[in-house]
Amino acid sequence: MNAALLVAPDFLLIALGVLLARRFAYGAPFWEGVERLVYFVLFPALLFRSLATAPLAIGDAGALALTALGYTGGAMVLSALARPLFALPRETFAACFQCGFRFNTYLVLAVASSLGGAKAVALASLVVGIMVPVVNVAAVAVLARGHAARIALEVARNPLVLATLAGIVWNALALPMPRVPARMLELAGNGALPLGLLAVGAALRFERGALPLPALAWFHAVKLVAAPAIALALAHAMALTTVETQVALAHASVPTATSAYILAARMNGRGAPVALIVSTGTLLAAFTMPIWIAWAAPATGATAASGNGPEAHAGQSARVNTDSRLLGSPRPRPPVDDRPASTGHAARRACRPAPGYCR
Repeated sequence: MNAALLVAPDFLLIALGVLLARRFAYGAPFWEGVERLVYFVLFPALLFRSLATAPLAIGDAGALALTALGYTGGAMVLSALARPLFALPRETFAACFQCGFRFNTYLVLAVASSLGGAKAVALASLVVGIMVPVVNVAAVAVLARGHAARIALEVARNPLVLATLAGIVWNALALPMPRVPARMLELAGNGALPLGLLAVGAALRFERGALPLPALAWFHAVKLVAAPAIALALAHAMALTTVETQVALAHASVPTATSAYILAARMNGRGAPVALIVSTGTLLAAFTMPIWIAWAAPATGATAASGNGPEAHAGQSARVNTDSRLLGSPRPRPPVDDRPASTGHAARRACRPAPGYCR
């Protein structure tokens, strides 16, 4: 399917949120309630269920996790250059620094669902779970000027972090998911993405003059161009599968989360420039995201990326050995055909994995 058509429904929901917030008298308290419901209840349910019932071993995603850490670290370095390049005041830079690497979790999961179904959502949930504490520590560290206790508190009480850790532990212990709780989590998770995207649209704010135009362009270039470009290069270097590459590019190319504005306004009062970056970046991402996602498949090659062919199986075997050392040993999997295990081909096939606010 055309990449633009894949992401179009998600951005149309954001646009609907803009329309509803400006043309209908729901009021700010209504949207704040929606935001809190999604953030504290629905989205943690989606993350936990996606990871707890993931059709893949968590250890199989080590290369993807390293890729995410790589392009996020690169975006942090580039974001830090904004202060000397544009002579930004200390408080303005501290508020805007996070805009080069924080990500809109709702949009990441929504696009992943369109790209690869349950497997892509599980991979995206894992990336989100790993990167949420990383980006929050970086953002809060700059805003809080090194207050370690405040940074630790922000991360420790984050519901997305807690839900991710719980899901990973549940998956690692191979615990069964009872039918009734599984259905409740499914229903809650199904409401998280549409409501989250509507809330993103309702929160968009455009304030002219809040940030110099060159600095605004720099943060957009870092988040929407440089970060996904680094992700694409690392995906190729790490020999990620097609689905993993698409998830990495979706995560790297989404606009900054609207919660970046809330964090900046709460911690140093400079919310206006952040709101401008988030709002204009969300509009631009509607055009840039499809381009990066469309490039995902050529980055790895269809045959090797899909896991078909002997080369792919050999690569998967090597990846399992490497990734198990990074994120724990994957669960054993049965061979996928009934030919004698003594043949080299069958031995390679035995390694094939099963198919399958700070947002």
